[in-house]
Amino acid sequence: MILIMTAVGIVAAIAISLLLAAIITPSFTKLEDKAIAGHVDRTRQVLADYADKIAGTVRDYGDWNDSYAYMAHPDSRFERASVSSSAMANIGVDGIAYVTPQGRVVIARWSDPVNGLENAAKRQRLLATIGRIDPTRVLADRRSRHFYARLGDSVAAIGIAQVRRSDGTGSPRGYVLLARVITSQRVSDMLGLDARVDVAADGDTQTVTSTATQMTIAVPMIGADGHAVATTRVTVPREVSLLGRRMLMFAVAGSTVLLLLVLIALRRMIARLVLGPLHRVERQMQRVRASGSLALLEEDGRRDEIGSLGRSFNAMLRQLQDLREQIEVQSFDLGRSESAVAVMHNVRNALNPISTILSQGIAQAPPIDRIALDRAIRELARSDLPDMRRLKLTAFVTASVAAEAASRAAMRDELTIGREAMAHVLEIIGRQQQAAHERPRLDVCDVTDIIARNATIVRYAQGASIAFSFPAGSVYVLGSRVILSQVIGNLFGNAVESIAARGLGTGSISAAITQGDGRVTIAIRDDGEGFAADVGTTLFQRGFSTRTHKSGGLGLHWCANSVNAMNGTLRVESDGPGLGAVAILTLDACDAGVAQAA
Repeated sequence: MILIMTAVGIVAAIAISLLLAAIITPSFTKLEDKAIAGHVDRTRQVLADYADKIAGTVRDYGDWNDSYAYMAHPDSRFERASVSSSAMANIGVDGIAYVTPQGRVVIARWSDPVNGLENAAKRQRLLATIGRIDPTRVLADRRSRHFYARLGDSVAAIGIAQVRRSDGTGSPRGYVLLARVITSQRVSDMLGLDARVDVAADGDTQTVTSTATQMTIAVPMIGADGHAVATTRVTVPREVSLLGRRMLMFAVAGSTVLLLLVLIALRRMIARLVLGPLHRVERQMQRVRASGSLALLEEDGRRDEIGSLGRSFNAMLRQLQDLREQIEVQSFDLGRSESAVAVMHNVRNALNPISTILSQGIAQAPPIDRIALDRAIRELARSDLPDMRRLKLTAFVTASVAAEAASRAAMRDELTIGREAMAHVLEIIGRQQQAAHERPRLDVCDVTDIIARNATIVRYAQGASIAFSFPAGSVYVLGSRVILSQVIGNLFGNAVESIAARGLGTGSISAAITQGDGRVTIAIRDDGEGFAADVGTTLFQRGFSTRTHKSGGLGLHWCANSVNAMNGTLRVESDGPGLGAVAILTLDACDAGVAQAA
């Protein structure tokens, strides 16, 4: 229950976290988008304001009588007064140029009083920029315009205007261009943020690159042709996203802590009200199992489901006490009955060879014709018997006596086998009188010898001619010799019955012995009727038999119990009906040295 509640709590925490994320994250994303749009607008406005300042200055230079006169007659006085470094510093520009309508540069200067070489280089870049633009197309019927241009590794705001009189009259005599360099420091100061002017152009639209803690906004700087010539990159912290993440973390942590507190409170309540009483019932059940005493559980007087469970448990114990008394009364008779049936089953298997020997002896015809033998003897007693006839009769009598002797010897051998089988039966009956419910004593047994002794069950089988094979050489196991002999006899008897039930009149049984990992495995295989796979699990049930005409069904049930008592295992397998079966018996192996010492 606690695990289920914990799982529910975890799922609830995850669900709440997802819900909060679905609510908080989009809201702060929208706020961040608005902040990005605001930064973009501010950056564009700063760039526009920066360029507008130079646009106003260039209009003043364009609508100026002095400029108008200079374009007609250039003179050094105007240049010293209006195009010098000090003049450019006064109006806040870095470069200035006058260009005729035909594109010829009248004058172009760059203000850099510190470095003359840099001054010349920047002047050349200004001239190159002038050479790349068409003032007529740039202005497009307007008197002035501003744009940005890349001057080598720097970017400048360029203002261009027509040169006219101060009142705006007169035909334009050319164009005046003013350049003002825009630096990263200037943009940073105007924005109040970390900004950088990059001479590389990333496109004509703004882009936003974000990391976990900050974002970089790239705003294009538009040139004379309407395309970006450089980029202003503004780096701002992701304060809105960070705030959103913190709020989400606080919300998730708060909900998780709340769920944790609820789970802890519920766990303590369940432990006190449910698990404690259940553990008390469980401990009582363990005491009952360990001691066997059906002591009643002390009731606590509760009127809920737990109290009902305790009362039901005590009622069950009282019923078990009554049933135990009844079982104890019945167990003796039942055990005696089952023991007797098992003994009779094993005795029957051991008596089968004796029955076969006696049946064959009764049905066997006499080896000689007694009447013919007596007539031959009387005829030999005659003195006038021809020699040839006497020789034939003598040979007949000799052969008859030899056949009688061979018959007597064969009968003696079969009776010897029958006597051994009878001794086996008597041994079974004698051992059965020992403690029936005690674990048998385990001794060193030669399993090959036991198989050989039970081979008579196969050789004298009725209803089929069976070929039998088993390995030579002694293999020792730990077991009860008599019980192990009965088990193997039962397995042989079942194999014989399976072959006879198949109805072919012939069959084969083989016994194979393998050793490994301290165990000995005896596999008894037959080519009898076999059985289906779903039957294999029920073969060892008491009273079950694969043949409807056979009563009892105690053989394999008794064998399995007996093998388990000897620390072994027994299983029976078959590939299907008509494909035979194999009984696999596994016992503990015994070292050869220990066996010889025994």
